[in-house]
Amino acid sequence: MYTIGVDVGGTYTDLVATDKTGRTVFAKSPSTPADQSVGVMAGLGELARRLGVTRAAMLAATDRLVHGTTVATNALLERKGAKVALLTTEGHRDVVEMREGLKPDRYDLRTPPPEPLVPRERRFGVRERLKADGSTAVALDNAALGDVIAEVKRSGANSVAVCFLHAYLNPAHELAAVERLAKELPDVNVSRSSDVLPQIKEYERVSTTIVNAYVEPTVRRYLTNLERSLHEAGFKGSLFVVLSHGGMAPVEEASRLAAGTVLSGPAGGISGSRRCAEMLGIPDLVPFDMGGTSTDISLIADGQASLSADGMLAGQRIALRSLDIASIAAGGGSIASVDGSRTLRVGPESAGSVPGPACYGNGGTAATVTDANVVLGYLDAAAFMGGARPLDRAASEAAVDRIAKALELSRIEAAAGIYKMINLKMADGIRLMTLRRGVDPRKFALLSFGGAAGMHAAEVARELEIKRIIVPTVASVLSAWGMLTSDLRYEVSRTHYGTGRISAGEVRALFAGLEQQAAGRLRDWFTGDIAIERSAEMRYGEQVFEIDVPLGDLDLGAADLVAQIEERFHRRHEELYTYASRGQEVVFVNARVAAVGKVAPRGGDAGEAASAVPCAPRSKRQAWLGAWREVPVYALDDLKPGHSLAGPAIIEAETTTVLVDSGDRVTVNPLGWLDITLR
Repeated sequence: MYTIGVDVGGTYTDLVATDKTGRTVFAKSPSTPADQSVGVMAGLGELARRLGVTRAAMLAATDRLVHGTTVATNALLERKGAKVALLTTEGHRDVVEMREGLKPDRYDLRTPPPEPLVPRERRFGVRERLKADGSTAVALDNAALGDVIAEVKRSGANSVAVCFLHAYLNPAHELAAVERLAKELPDVNVSRSSDVLPQIKEYERVSTTIVNAYVEPTVRRYLTNLERSLHEAGFKGSLFVVLSHGGMAPVEEASRLAAGTVLSGPAGGISGSRRCAEMLGIPDLVPFDMGGTSTDISLIADGQASLSADGMLAGQRIALRSLDIASIAAGGGSIASVDGSRTLRVGPESAGSVPGPACYGNGGTAATVTDANVVLGYLDAAAFMGGARPLDRAASEAAVDRIAKALELSRIEAAAGIYKMINLKMADGIRLMTLRRGVDPRKFALLSFGGAAGMHAAEVARELEIKRIIVPTVASVLSAWGMLTSDLRYEVSRTHYGTGRISAGEVRALFAGLEQQAAGRLRDWFTGDIAIERSAEMRYGEQVFEIDVPLGDLDLGAADLVAQIEERFHRRHEELYTYASRGQEVVFVNARVAAVGKVAPRGGDAGEAASAVPCAPRSKRQAWLGAWREVPVYALDDLKPGHSLAGPAIIEAETTTVLVDSGDRVTVNPLGWLDITLR
């Protein structure tokens, strides 16, 4: 039986298949933004060809297909989601515009606030009111609700977000409104806050519910169509979708909580990075994922990736827990341009997969990072994608020449400038994840993956004084490979309402109820062993923000349970902010439980015996390393465990290229991965 991972990127769709023996085969197919499923099905055909079977035979022998999708992400970024109406408590319809009263950059007086996904004319107040403890102050006015539903119908909305005040404690009014909406507007999608994010903080709850309503119809339609196409093609197994927190869920759950898929693709890369840390015995890694459209950067510390509920995308607040990932507009397709002051800029615009870089020959004329790499000699135009898709070097030169002319530079100076600019931009992204959080990147190794990362990793690491780079053999498809290591995961949370210090009995009751809910839901999808992860969101009494405190190995039966929880909060606060105020009141805000169904990863464990035969380069070619130099070119497939070589060198695989500069040294570890030590 096969297990298949599929990651849809902005330029390419990556696919990985492993069997029970650990054999791993991967493929790439151009992404199809208009309908991602077309690229997925074409990629599955290419994957089957590489396995030496028909697509139908491969799918019939596949027990699990794990998918990372950018459908929700693209809908938000491109503002192509549903036409949403908001039903909320009377007098509260402007919360989504008032937000928290702060701007993302409070010192920037010119940047306008983000445009709400729901305009004011489609935001409706309903007469009802719950008190802060969840009891009823004003009963739901059925006549007013009927008038509002009529207004929703007239507005033409095809999706509704329902978010009433304090519904996280008592969902009765929301449930009644949803029931009536289903009867009177049966074709309209409905998301309710007490289902999407049942916890305190009104703006976060409203915004997240609106985002869910905005992307759910698109995500549900895509996943339903993909599932149908797979079954028609012979697939009899289970289709799972990777969620932003790194776990995976079946199609129905991913569709219901569509806002939880906005980081679906990058989350697979973090799962793969954790697996790499485990296999390498290196607990501290900076995952550096450079693709065709963007670069995703995160942090693996002590073998773990951090989760955050502070997500923002396209100006919209998404308070669901997600892996902490910084995504920057820097990739192989990033477009270089010159502004009116003759300043070179690279990105944020991307050529994507259509038309793509100039060298792709699909009609693109703008100079991109990929075109600069062709001009600099880092990419072999004739060998791109194993020779199946040769690049047009002349088109790259013509595109870079236009930049050179605008800057009054030579072609090679312009290309080197593009290369330098994108490296500095990505190094700044890593600083955002490390130095600005009090983490010294020099103590970490850089994990280089994504199709374009290998040509830039050494210079990015050098900029940050990182001395070690790891390049897995599956680097170009590591996000898809990582999806095969993802566990099933279902998260639930509950806000503690109280005016004083939480009691031990309240803690036990909260976690017992959440554990029963989470494990019961996961058991609907999974028959194996289930692990329970506990955490709490807490703050000091005078603070307005919470921090997440892991409580995994806590003994809930301990006599000093609350004191232990508070001490863990103090220690976590000190780790994050260098101080703890042990004399201050500690407020327990949210209890959180994740039920995790552990899935045994396949592939990657068996290493080859070390080779005693030196590896010779396959060829040499001219590359720009401050000056034109003749650089030996090695095939990644020829490098075996135990091999070692000194830079300068270019190491090529079918779907990625690794550039090693003078003074750098490459060794091949027992897994067959490249371990690069910088000069």
